[in-house]
Formats: sequence, C-alpha cells, structure tokens
Amino acid sequence: MQVSVETLEGLQRRVTVELPAEQVNQAVEKKLQEIAKTVRLDGFRPGKVPLSVVRQRFGQSARQEAWGDLIQHSYYDAITQEGLRPAGDPSIDDIKDEGEGFAYVANIEVMPEIKINKMDTASVEIIEAEVTDADVDTMIDKLRQQRATFDTVERAAADGDQVTISFVGKVDGEEFEGGAAESVPLVLGSGSMIEGFEAGILGASAGDERTVDVTFPEDYQAEHLAGKPAVFDITVQSVAEQILPEVDEDFVKAFGIEDGDVDSFRKDIRDNMERELIQKVKQKNKEAVMDVLLEQHEMDVPSAMVDDEAKRMMEETKQNMQQQGAAQPGFELPIDLFKEQAERRVKLGMLVSEIMSQNSLTPSDERIRETVELYASSYEKPEEVIEWYYGSPERLDPVKNLVLEDQVYDLLREEMQVENKTSSFDELSA
Repeated sequence: MQVSVETLEGLQRRVTVELPAEQVNQAVEKKLQEIAKTVRLDGFRPGKVPLSVVRQRFGQSARQEAWGDLIQHSYYDAITQEGLRPAGDPSIDDIKDEGEGFAYVANIEVMPEIKINKMDTASVEIIEAEVTDADVDTMIDKLRQQRATFDTVERAAADGDQVTISFVGKVDGEEFEGGAAESVPLVLGSGSMIEGFEAGILGASAGDERTVDVTFPEDYQAEHLAGKPAVFDITVQSVAEQILPEVDEDFVKAFGIEDGDVDSFRKDIRDNMERELIQKVKQKNKEAVMDVLLEQHEMDVPSAMVDDEAKRMMEETKQNMQQQGAAQPGFELPIDLFKEQAERRVKLGMLVSEIMSQNSLTPSDERIRETVELYASSYEKPEEVIEWYYGSPERLDPVKNLVLEDQVYDLLREEMQVENKTSSFDELSA
C-alpha cells in the first residue's frame, strides 16, 4: 500500500491511497466465493454454481462491493501509518480501478495540534461580591411590591402610581393595528411601555387628556413600526397609589416561614441570595478566564465539529422554545445563528481537554460532594436530592465534568495575573 498526504488549507488533508492489483483481485475473488455459496441460478443446486459462472454474472457487482471493503480497511491503515487524527468521516472520491491497481482519495479534516501556552503574563478581571443587608432589604421590597395593592386617590399621578388609561396611537396621522386600548392599568415607572409614554402621563389626574410624542425603538418587534415616530392620545380614567404590605407574621408565612418569624425570613432570603450570587460570580469569572484562554490560543478547529455543535445547539433551542410555547413544532431556525458560539465551544472543549490531559486531572470526590450539596441546598429535602445523585453513577457524570472544568479554571486563575473588581448583587443580577 502506498499513501501520500497533501496538506490543503487549514486542517484539510487529501490522502491518496494506492493498492496493488493482486490485493484487489484477492478481494474480488473472496467476494465472488461468498456470492457462490448463496446464489441461486436455474439449472444449478444452491451452492454448486461454478465460480466461472458466478464471475460472468456477478463480476462487476462483486468488484464494486470489494471496493467498499478495500476502502474501509485500507483507510484506517493509511491514517494510522501517516499518524493522522481525522476529525470526522472521510469524503471518498477519485476512485480508480484500471487493472494495474486500485486507488482512491480520502478528503479529511484532521484534529489540530494543540500546545497550551504559558498564561503567567495574561491578566484577567475577577469579580468579588457579597450579599449585604441593603441587598436583602431591596429584595424584600421587591417581594412587597409583588403583593402590593392600589387605592384610588384624587391627586396628580406620580412615579409608582397605577393609572387606568385609554389611548389611541397614530403613525403618520393614521391609527395602526394594536395601537389602541380601553381601560388599561399601568404602573408608572414600570417600563412596560415604550420610552416616553409613561413619562408623558406623570402629573395627570383622573379625567385629564394627554398627547404624547414617542419614537418606536429601532429593534421593535413589529418591524413596520420600528424606528418610526408616533403620537398617542391618552385619557386618564383613574389614579391609584401603591399600598405595600407590612413585613409582619402574615406576610412572612406567605413565603413558607411557618413560625412567621421575620428574622428567619430574612435569613432564608439571604441564604437564597448568597446561593444565587455564588453561582453568578463563579459563572462570570469562569467566562472571563476562558475568554483569556481563547485570546492566548489562535487555532483552527474542524468545520465538521463546529457544524455538529451548531446543529446540536439549534435543536436544543428549538425544543426549549416549543416547550415554552414560543414556537410551533416544525419551525426552523437558521443554523448560522449558532456558528460563532459553536466554534467557541469547540475551541474551548479542545483546550480544556488538553489541559486536563497534561495535568492528569481527575474529579475530586470532595468537590463532587460539595457541588451536589450546593445543588441540593435549594430544595426542601436536600438529603433526598443527594441520595438521588449518588444512587446512580450516570447521574454523577455531569457533576464530575463540571468539577473537572472548575479544576481547570482554578489552574488557569492561579497562573494568570488577577485584577480584582468589586461588584454588587444588583449589578450581577441585571
């Protein structure tokens, strides 16, 4: 067998394989003998058809079947001989069988050679944050607002008030579809309407009429309105001020604190916020470190792997949209939407795998347990969640992969030049 490899653009390789005629003839004879054992022809008993007859009747088809066997076996021998690492299945073309031998071309993409660079001169911004008493107070205020009531008042509308309005919108002097409504409740300052609409109602009292000029955003979902100026004629029917509930025993019990103790309520909120903050900080910092890792490693990745990852991401997104009722079965998304992110994931996957290999990383049992316990802590009966994870090795596999990624993150962070930045719960939740 003779093999030659031509390096094309990027990771593309053109592998030419040539086999001697003797090897081809042997493969064809073997295939003819297999056919002779089972073929049925008039005038011959099963399995007793002379090989010369079989060759005359099935010679060409046997030869083509032999090609498949020859390609399959010789291809793997060829890439092994040349030390190639294909990134996917080959594309076979230019098959030649001219009596003097057999030849074909396998077009492949190879896996890139990955060298992990030193990261000690690279800098990364690492976020630090903690949950403060003020953060807890803000969260409780949000919960109070979710359970707020509104009482009608005889005064001008202020920020935070709920107004009941009717309105008619016009673009270029003409009413447009969806631009009119009757008796709509609207909390001023909620940002529910396009910019300028709510501000135009501030200071109005029941019975007042206002004309408000606004401009639809350039990225407005209704394309025929995007970027266009509009005029809304608004009638205020009533003004109501927000009444927030007191943080008392009844309020606290509504959130599952059975004894109604306010201190227990605050601790429960703080615990939940701290769990959420830990995850957000960890995710932000991991993304920052991985961004630097990518910046420090320019590399080609096999397009076949990027395509496969983009397809997987597309299918996952479609399923999620259908489950959320945001799309009907059978709808399609352009795969180009996912190509950039898919390429990032493939590159990171290769780099992280190489770092794991070079450092002989294995998931720490202690960190696996810590991760499972963190997951379980948000449930009412965490011990049952922990038992579920440890009830089957397959359930722990995703946790082990995450722990390995975290160990890679720790290695990289220790090597990089770290610049600490203080952030807040609100900033990370935005």
